Amino acid sequence: MNFWLSLAFEPYEQLLDHARMAEELGFEGVILPDHVAVPEGGRAMHPGGYPLRPVDPFPDPLIAFGAMCAVTTRLRFLSKVLVVPLRNPLLLAKQIGTLALLSDNRFVLGTGVGWLKEEFESADQRWEQRGARMDEMLDILVAFWTEGYAEYHGQHYDFARGGMFPVPTAPIPIWIGGSSLTAARRAARFDGYAPMTMGEMDDETREQFALIDDLRAQQGRTGAFSRLVPWMGGNDPSMVGQLRDSDSITDFDVSPWQLGLPTPPSSLGDQTIEYGGRDLPFSEKRTAAEAFASAVIRG
Repeated sequence: MNFWLSLAFEPYEQLLDHARMAEELGFEGVILPDHVAVPEGGRAMHPGGYPLRPVDPFPDPLIAFGAMCAVTTRLRFLSKVLVVPLRNPLLLAKQIGTLALLSDNRFVLGTGVGWLKEEFESADQRWEQRGARMDEMLDILVAFWTEGYAEYHGQHYDFARGGMFPVPTAPIPIWIGGSSLTAARRAARFDGYAPMTMGEMDDETREQFALIDDLRAQQGRTGAFSRLVPWMGGNDPSMVGQLRDSDSITDFDVSPWQLGLPTPPSSLGDQTIEYGGRDLPFSEKRTAAEAFASAVIRG
């Protein structure tokens, strides 16, 4: 089982310390979320009901991972999730390909179609058909990363053959995030699924997992497939086997200093929200991470 240290909303000045700590304690990797610009005022609610403010810290995950890969040797890096349809596919292919090379193939592209309509409008990107655009974008990314050359003539993107070098030295894993059967169908084409679940496993998520299994069998896909969900077991290692055996979970994301703390109340407003545990001194976060690693990762 793989445990990933979630660094959502962590202060940027602690990110390198977190990366060093995660590698030392045996975490598989670290996770960062993605938002480009969160609009003020009224906006869509997070599908999981989680509050969001324009002032919440969202450092660019690709740049942050580039810095973290320079101070680690084994640690992996997962975007959960990078909103691909907010971006230009060629520029994104170049950025991710470079990160893959510099990190010695330690980056995992976790991506989703996005949920914040107002952010798309701010970025002058179409909200409608963003799923179809992402499908084309992923094809473009993989083409450049595989051959170095690509051309594309689709409904949303159309460009002549061009080269993008150097080429990553290994395939870049793609995990799809989401909370729908559509996301599950898309995930079946790739390497992993990170459902947007905010708590315990539920019937809806299990239905998505079953669909993925059926589609992969129909498509003859036999390679390894990752399933990442939030860790809800505190410092109790017994849940590892339960989730592995019952739901074929392979990976968990966790913030040890938040285990057992309540989720902040949902809100459409911009009032101050205390994100439990995230404002602790780094030394206290390390103590919590050490306890978790001792009990669960090495338990």
